[in-house]
Amino acid sequence: MVTQRAITFMHSDLVKSLNTALLTLGLSGCANLGYYAQSLHGQWEVSVHSRPIAQILQDACTDEATKEKLRQVLVLRKFAVTALALPDNDSYRAYADLDRPYVVWNVFATPELSLQPVRSCFLVVGCLSYRGYFQEADARAYADELRRAGDDVHVGGVVAYSTLGWFDDPVLNTMLKWDDAHMAKFLFHELAHQKLYVRDDSAFNEAFATAVAEEGWRRWQDAHHMAANGNAELAYETGVIHLVLATKGELETLYDSALTVEEKRRAKKEIFNALRADYDVLRQRWEGRYDAYDHWMHGDLNNAKIMAVATYHDLIPAFTTLLAVARGDLPRFYALAATVGRLPPKERSACLEALRQSGTGISHCKMAN
Repeated sequence: MVTQRAITFMHSDLVKSLNTALLTLGLSGCANLGYYAQSLHGQWEVSVHSRPIAQILQDACTDEATKEKLRQVLVLRKFAVTALALPDNDSYRAYADLDRPYVVWNVFATPELSLQPVRSCFLVVGCLSYRGYFQEADARAYADELRRAGDDVHVGGVVAYSTLGWFDDPVLNTMLKWDDAHMAKFLFHELAHQKLYVRDDSAFNEAFATAVAEEGWRRWQDAHHMAANGNAELAYETGVIHLVLATKGELETLYDSALTVEEKRRAKKEIFNALRADYDVLRQRWEGRYDAYDHWMHGDLNNAKIMAVATYHDLIPAFTTLLAVARGDLPRFYALAATVGRLPPKERSACLEALRQSGTGISHCKMAN
């Protein structure tokens, strides 16, 4: 799905950047030297291609379509600060053209009969529910290893990234190929990671950032007198996400059941066949106007694909509840989310689930100071 993200960074001081990459992206142990190497090279590549947007707008060699997109980025960047209370720094004020469709490829994996993600742990950002590679071939090689071990695996391209405010992240050419709605949400999402990040909890971090992006786009529409839900493609995407999350619920029930392994395998196939059928109905409802998820749906459906979507969307209702408690006041919402984020992992999960289910308030959460 296009909402997948990876943690990386860019900085003009190459030496400092490359040294920090070892802390940010590297895993400990000699067996991971190859991962260190690809991380370092990827950071270097982003850095050397980055130029200030203001400079690019004055460059006669830059095509007008790119300039227009970058002007829009600057307008969105200002809106993120003034209307969404997101960080006012130098992130997304530079541009890097990597001449490829994605900056990173994420590898998601789960056991065959479980939705628990195979996690990768890093020194600075903690454990993530995926692992990112700057080269697609490297990602697919790692995916093949996991697949041979019996895991369900999914490899997805990453459009945008965040370094959590440690460095100045650039706008990438991978972001500019999308329409204004998607580009705005990419930008708001990544800046939200700089606002709040909780170690070892990808589901919290990605759902929080996605909720901020959704609210940011809604407020952008209001500020520019755009029709609510006027983007039909976004509505189509929302329908797809709802189908995937419903499937996740069915799979969770199945895997928690007392059925035998073989019975679970058969039922798993039936659930995925039903998802494809439901998607075909959705496509017909849109009269075939959109096909962005045809390949995703009619390819190899598995647990990892479901979790790649759920990581970003499953807990959004919990954060929607927090926003309602804050009465739409974004700084107060950020403070409430940070308070939930400080809860011990088990209490945090219980709180978020209660918020997701109730949609009423936070009285049932034991909030940390």
